[in-house]
Amino acid sequence: MSELDSRRLPRWWSGGVCSAMAVTTTHPLDLVKVQLQTQSKRVPVSHLIANIYKNSGILGFYSGISASWFRQLTYTTARFALYEYGKNFVDANNMSAKFQLATFAGFFGGILGVPGDVVTVRLQNDSKLPPAERRGYKHVFDGLYRIAKEEGVKNLFRGTVPAVSRAVFLTIGTNAAYDQVKQVLQREMGMKEGLPLHFLTSTVAGFIGTLMTQPIDVMKTTYMNAPPGEFSGLGAVIVHTMKQGPLAFYKGFVPALLRISPNTIITFMLYEQARLRFGYLPPDTSSSDKKSK
Repeated sequence: MSELDSRRLPRWWSGGVCSAMAVTTTHPLDLVKVQLQTQSKRVPVSHLIANIYKNSGILGFYSGISASWFRQLTYTTARFALYEYGKNFVDANNMSAKFQLATFAGFFGGILGVPGDVVTVRLQNDSKLPPAERRGYKHVFDGLYRIAKEEGVKNLFRGTVPAVSRAVFLTIGTNAAYDQVKQVLQREMGMKEGLPLHFLTSTVAGFIGTLMTQPIDVMKTTYMNAPPGEFSGLGAVIVHTMKQGPLAFYKGFVPALLRISPNTIITFMLYEQARLRFGYLPPDTSSSDKKSK
């Protein structure tokens, strides 16, 4: 049996750890995306980047990285683990079954990730605010504590509906789409397990995921970053965004694509390597291998 046996299955922690590693490289793009989505007046990306550097230097592009790590280690771990575990109970070759499974995994992972998401958005947007309006969270745990203390625990779950909706669509657009595209490439194009297959598959999945989630992401970011009382609910956020024109739902699309696509590529390529190197063989496969010996 080869050390890198393609039959190996991923460990439950693989998704969160690999995603946390990936987000370390893509966090500056996510920060730019958040600041684009929350601006009231259109500012060129180049000016926005220049302002971040002017106000905070290179480290300014990593504002909120602790919250991003926290979010990936909760939200993404749950999404990937539930999705992979659920394959034991559905036909993994059936596209509809995979999409339903991704919906389930995205729903529960999304709920778990909302508090970290709220703190991430606020930390990333803080440097853009006037000094008097900045929240000044020191790190993710300080943010979680202060939101609960100053605004109430319920505000840790601000924007739950768009956040969970985004998690569902992202899981469909990445995990389920990744599996489906990978199967098609292997079956129709004869591609073998390896880095070229993983790279091409994750590239397609990243584009699909961005396209599906961007409108929801804009609403989620707007709602989470707003001070208490600015919006009466998600409906008010939708109306507020619609007044800016249809394209407002795709504000920050290019930074989002530049962030989600590389993030998806890095995450899944690391995830596949973690599966091949640290994964485990299904019990029936292990037993059959022993018998064959």
